[in-house]
Amino acid sequence: MAYLGTPGNTVEILKKYNFNVQKKYGQNFLVDTHILDKILDASAITGQDCVLEIGPGIGTMTQYLAESAREVIAVEIDRALIPVLEETLSSYDNVTVINEDILKVDIRRIAEERNGGKPIKVVANLPYYITTPIIMGLFESGIPLDSITIMVQKEVAERMKAGPGTKDYGALSLAVRYYAEPEIIMQVPPACFIPRPGVGSAVVRLRRYEVPPVSAKDERYMFALIRASFNQRRKTLVNGLANAAGLPVTKEMAADALKQMGLSPTVRGEDLTLAQFARLSDFLAE
Repeated sequence: MAYLGTPGNTVEILKKYNFNVQKKYGQNFLVDTHILDKILDASAITGQDCVLEIGPGIGTMTQYLAESAREVIAVEIDRALIPVLEETLSSYDNVTVINEDILKVDIRRIAEERNGGKPIKVVANLPYYITTPIIMGLFESGIPLDSITIMVQKEVAERMKAGPGTKDYGALSLAVRYYAEPEIIMQVPPACFIPRPGVGSAVVRLRRYEVPPVSAKDERYMFALIRASFNQRRKTLVNGLANAAGLPVTKEMAADALKQMGLSPTVRGEDLTLAQFARLSDFLAE
């Protein structure tokens, strides 16, 4: 089977199976071997690694992964792609394809069964509409993770890297920084895909921290505060928290906590660092 990372081979296999691209699954197939090589380099996969690939599509990246890793578990939601993958991956005996929604897969069990509970590496070309739920699901599930190397919408990559006081800074920036160190590896223009997406993409590597850089007494409560702070971005933090459904925080409580931290009662959520949100969470939890 020929490598798929070229426009010609990709079009050929799509025509052979009369495959219609599904917009609902955000299907855009990468057709640039240079970028495939870069993703492989960034993920630093060795012959000892068990790799989870999310959304293998027609198997373009999977072929590369299979040649470097000990084992690849590829989770593909689209049933119509399963026969395609059976052909494109037929020469690799170290790949298992699971036809399932990644948000419903027990990844912890996969890591236990296939990798003895040791950290796995995740590689994915993520559909833009579901990027955040997948990333947060991977982090919050507590599965053993070494790194996540992903292709995402350029704007999402910038949000992951953003710092306090910038327009891109938000709940995703803080969540990613709590769990991992984000690094943008490269920008990827729309011309590198079939069909072309309407926006640019970027490859991001997230190296999982062994221990989070800040500690909060109640991690879930801290993230509830963070989400509430950015739900109404233009409001002050005090108003945002007081108006949030399900958060038992009054304006007085929020203002008092900020005062104890030496912060103005008119400060906005976008001005606080991760460490400050952890402190705020501890004050309000009491």
